[in-house]
Amino acid sequence: MTNTTNTDLPKAYEFHAIEERWYNEWLEKKTFAAKMEEGRESFSIVIPPPNVTGVLHIGHALNNTLQDILVRYRRMQGMNVLWVPGTDHAGIATQNVVERQLAAENTDRHAVGREKFIERVWKWRAKSGGQIINQLKRLGCSCDWDRERFTMDEGLSRAVRKVFTTLYNQGLIYKGDYIINWCPRCHTALSDLEVEHEPTAGKLYNIRYPYTAGDGYLIVATTRPETLLGDTAVAVHPDDERYNQLPEKAVILPIVGKKIPIIFDTHVEREFGTGALKVTPAHDLNDFEIGRRHDLPLVTVIDDNGVMNEQAGKYMGLDRFACRRQIVADLEEAGLLEGVDDYEHGVGTCYRCHTVIEPSLSKQWFVSIKPLAAKAIAAVKEGKIRIHPKSWESTYFNWMNNIRDWCISRQIWWGHQIPAWTCEDCHEMSVADEDLTVCPKCGSANLSRESDVLDTWFSSGLWPFSTLGWPDDSKELKTFYPTSVLITSFDILFFWVARMIMLGTHFMEEIPFKDVYLHALVRDADGHKMSKSKGNVMDPLIVMDKYGTDAFRFTLTAFAAQGRDIRISEDRIEGYRHFINKVWNASRFALMHVSAATSSFNYEELSLLDKWILSRVTRTIRQYQDALDKFYFNEAASVVYQFVWHEFCDWYLEWIKPALFSDSVQEKARTQAVLLTVMEIILKLLHPITPFISEEIWHALPGERAFLMLESFPVPEESWESDDLEDTVTLLMGVIGGIRNIRSEMQIHPSAGITAIIVCANPHKRERLLTYAKDVTSMTRANDLQIAANGECPKGAASYIYDDIEIFVPMSGLINTERELQKLAREKEKIAAQLKRTEGKLANKKFLANAPAEVISKEKEKAAGFTATMAKINENAQRLRDIEG
Repeated sequence: MTNTTNTDLPKAYEFHAIEERWYNEWLEKKTFAAKMEEGRESFSIVIPPPNVTGVLHIGHALNNTLQDILVRYRRMQGMNVLWVPGTDHAGIATQNVVERQLAAENTDRHAVGREKFIERVWKWRAKSGGQIINQLKRLGCSCDWDRERFTMDEGLSRAVRKVFTTLYNQGLIYKGDYIINWCPRCHTALSDLEVEHEPTAGKLYNIRYPYTAGDGYLIVATTRPETLLGDTAVAVHPDDERYNQLPEKAVILPIVGKKIPIIFDTHVEREFGTGALKVTPAHDLNDFEIGRRHDLPLVTVIDDNGVMNEQAGKYMGLDRFACRRQIVADLEEAGLLEGVDDYEHGVGTCYRCHTVIEPSLSKQWFVSIKPLAAKAIAAVKEGKIRIHPKSWESTYFNWMNNIRDWCISRQIWWGHQIPAWTCEDCHEMSVADEDLTVCPKCGSANLSRESDVLDTWFSSGLWPFSTLGWPDDSKELKTFYPTSVLITSFDILFFWVARMIMLGTHFMEEIPFKDVYLHALVRDADGHKMSKSKGNVMDPLIVMDKYGTDAFRFTLTAFAAQGRDIRISEDRIEGYRHFINKVWNASRFALMHVSAATSSFNYEELSLLDKWILSRVTRTIRQYQDALDKFYFNEAASVVYQFVWHEFCDWYLEWIKPALFSDSVQEKARTQAVLLTVMEIILKLLHPITPFISEEIWHALPGERAFLMLESFPVPEESWESDDLEDTVTLLMGVIGGIRNIRSEMQIHPSAGITAIIVCANPHKRERLLTYAKDVTSMTRANDLQIAANGECPKGAASYIYDDIEIFVPMSGLINTERELQKLAREKEKIAAQLKRTEGKLANKKFLANAPAEVISKEKEKAAGFTATMAKINENAQRLRDIEG
């Protein structure tokens, strides 16, 4: 694609229209599309599929901005890039959305039936499920949208069935009794990772379990007295000396009155409570394991609704928490409650609805995970997969080495229904890739299908290869698998990343990706986690509408340091909007001078400043590439920001103005050519982070131009680099900055001519200063520049020291010292009053006791600021008095 050049940029950067126009052009010309080409290095990445119920939040914005940076960067490097987009069917979350709709219509899923309910979910998905995809486009994501996938689409469903049946036939999927995490609200099992544990202020109940002979008792500590109705033993540690001389090996179960044994098991924590543990095998995982070792009976006393069942006797029908209160009262009345202590402990809640989960005995489907974990551990240990930051590797190994079997069944309707059928005649169960109509064992057509669906993470665990066409031997798999990198949040390292590694290495016999970059959380400016209840949630769509997508993306990138949470605020985004505006205004200035220029020049003929900017831009390219190659996104942003603002804009553009307005055609042409070259490089460096403004300015440069994202990424030109040249310009900048500092501090009028005296003992530096004295004079508006090897500070002169160089500017005739001192005195009086008020607050004990910590902190900051200002005023006043005297 070529574009007719328009070298006129409007005065202001109107991002709304520009963003929409360029994104539509990119889509129309299919610039994001991957090619099935041989011989080109490929770069592939799969998007962490957002829930189909989701809307773009700040975490999505960070994650997808970082992915897009890599995708655009690698595309410009000439790689064959594929970024696969898609969404997750989000079983529980999506079902809850539609169930709420049904509730609003005074009905529920059971009333409409499974088939009609599933149809209703698909209709909802067709109408509302694409919202987040459009929002990702608003963010500028350059995904290959023609390859968008959904975890319930036909191809992925086939992959899910293939994996399930294969694992089942390999003996790695089984169905059995197990303690699972049960949500009484969502009516489904949850994996360990789907349970959130929050520190909760609870109670520790010390209960007397009488010996059967009626003389004495064991004291057992528990946080859940309602489950004692299902106790089948009391356990103590075999090495616990307190229980070496037990009078007997049985106790009476309080309230119930039946005899249960005292058993010895090394699992018991001697430090907890009294060291005696009530064992409820049907309502606690650890107790379940103890029960298996000691062949204890399983007594279930709480049903799927969190209500006491018929095994609970007189407590049947009570809610579990109401039952707790009643049992505690009954124990107290019976003299069996030794005492109650305050106790903080982690209570597990459902990650979706936050209901307290109930450990429950249930028939569930499980993946025998340890055989899969071995390859996944080796892949990271051997360096085939690199995790960034590396510190996460130890966490990964710790979890993988202690992994438990994965409960993959969920008691909901929306999701991949488990492909298992039970024959009602011969009672055999069969698992198959295709729907069964007759029993493979006896030929009966009387089959009933398993009603459970698979855990959402089961299907998303296949994402890197199922989205590329597996189980078919597709061209996409051959070209783009394994994928290059995965970018995701650290909190789903085990939910998703580890499972993709396990399933990928098992089914593809190859790693699913080579690098994993785990980004941190995005918090508010004070470091607090964003939440609706706190009112500190930042809506990316609102922010992009207010400040522009490029400013938002640059802010996220600038703060995306490895392993460190990101603190973000609108003030910071506004700050980077100033940077975007700086780029725009610098480009407008440059375009006034390069409209007829070419980027061709003879390096040997260039001026000091032109050679310097080429050296600096070369180093910037190298540092930028090194940062992105190592996933230091914040460093890449910092490098380009520093170069563009503080070197290109602050120094180079100002310094070359005499050349741009020179009467020498050759001098002007050389500088214009370098200016155009550096502008092109800057835009290419900016494009991965800020795609919209860079594309807009790119097409305003002279000549016919293709899309910037399809241009070649700049390569460092080693012949342009020069330490000596950069040292020279750094020296000049230091001296110029020193003279400017004197002008500013002494408030010398900008148009006033000055005399500058530079005392430099170093002959090498002095020679350089003499060579480029004209530049120093021009940049400081000095009428007279004197450079000497030694000398004293003239009377009445302001001074500045840069490195080993002294700079003096005689003040005679430049300022009215008396008037300036009076001005400073008035300012000092004003600041002193403000400081006094602030210090008064901080000395007020009532204020310190009642004010929020952040308010006190801000007052301390104000006091420090006022103190620093006072010191500066005193310093300036003394300098004026020194000059006067």
